[in-house]
Amino acid sequence: MLRQVVISCLLALLALPVAARTRPHFGGTLRVEIEEDPWQRPSGLARRLVLDGLTRMGADGVVYPALAIQWKSENEGHRWEFRLRPGVHFHDGSPLTSVAVVTSLNIICDANCPWTAIHAVGPSVVFTGDSPMPNLPALLARDEYLIAGDAGGNIGTGPFQLNGFNNGVLSLAANDNCWQGRPFLDVVEIRVHRNIHDQWLDLSVGRADLVEVPAEQLRQAREQRLTVLQSPLATLLALTVANSGVLGNPDLRAAIALAVDRSALSNVVFQKQGEITASLLPSTLTGYSFLFSTERNLNKSHEKHGGLTPPPLMLAAESGSAMQLAAQHIALNLHDAGFYVQVVAAGVARSADLSLRSLPLEQNQPQAALEAMLRGAGVQAPVLEQTPAGLFRVEREFLETHTLIPLLYLPRAYAISGRVRDLRLSMDGTPLLADASLQDAP
Repeated sequence: MLRQVVISCLLALLALPVAARTRPHFGGTLRVEIEEDPWQRPSGLARRLVLDGLTRMGADGVVYPALAIQWKSENEGHRWEFRLRPGVHFHDGSPLTSVAVVTSLNIICDANCPWTAIHAVGPSVVFTGDSPMPNLPALLARDEYLIAGDAGGNIGTGPFQLNGFNNGVLSLAANDNCWQGRPFLDVVEIRVHRNIHDQWLDLSVGRADLVEVPAEQLRQAREQRLTVLQSPLATLLALTVANSGVLGNPDLRAAIALAVDRSALSNVVFQKQGEITASLLPSTLTGYSFLFSTERNLNKSHEKHGGLTPPPLMLAAESGSAMQLAAQHIALNLHDAGFYVQVVAAGVARSADLSLRSLPLEQNQPQAALEAMLRGAGVQAPVLEQTPAGLFRVEREFLETHTLIPLLYLPRAYAISGRVRDLRLSMDGTPLLADASLQDAP
């Protein structure tokens, strides 16, 4: 009998993944390589390691306490009070106070905020709005509203603190006094502005532990037998269209929306990764995205065009080879519909007629997610609807303006070395490095 029990326990142990059988070790340096700026907003990798929000969004769609331990709504959602967690300090030793939170939020959100005014009241932060703010606790979990103790956003309350920046490497050291508890890693080193080819090379020879895998290279990464962590659909690729100047004509904007070939973008540029969409939210979140047509219709586009000959348009695209290639495809699509489009790099043309951009999906509550997407598109009105039918109506009314054209939903992914243990991705694809450890840590 004893022998059977021992054998059963051994078999159960072998069935567990390696990470589950290995107790985390404290210590060690995790080496990360990325293409972009680690402080960029939103979703800069360093931001989530250094800064915290008043709330955080769980994978289960529930809003959990973070720097705020409780909150309540009054006056039918026009007033919210968030009580701060006591005993929290910024990395420079200064205390987290309601005044510091108000100052931080006023710096980072001077326009298009979900609230009208914000005040420090004792140990609480009070938000008031001319309109109801039913989604405020969920919205405050977004990357955009992380709390910093300085204007530069490098001093926070998070699990890691700024340690230095030398020769293109940002060093973050463990915050021993973090209110969430000390992370397992001693140091996270982030090598910035590293192209994907060099990232993968460094991973293969042991010079890196965590590197990026763009959606269009997921298949290649698996063919090379990289250990890949992939998020659910986390980023909306969308085309924003100016509603002024020549494109103030709604028929021309509609002609542009009808001319874009989403299937070609998905198949050719992004190697069939992700999900083709004409909806702001993915089908997994709402169930109604199929009601928005994703088909290209050149004949109808020409009808909307009405024989007009608009002047040349400028299309700005975010950096990255895939985004530039996608922009070129869209320019060809629009040429077929009678538009002449010049592709320029993002930032070159501040007043571009069209912009190809990525919008992170940071929420998994449909109502809050839709409001966040609309605010990302410049719409300031809160989303008050809660039912799928009501959310569909709000989304349809906005999309019929054709000022933002959803194209694809894409996952985020990273490849890791064999040293890394217990690493997970958040719902928006951000690596949760505060919970990770290294197998060979001392």
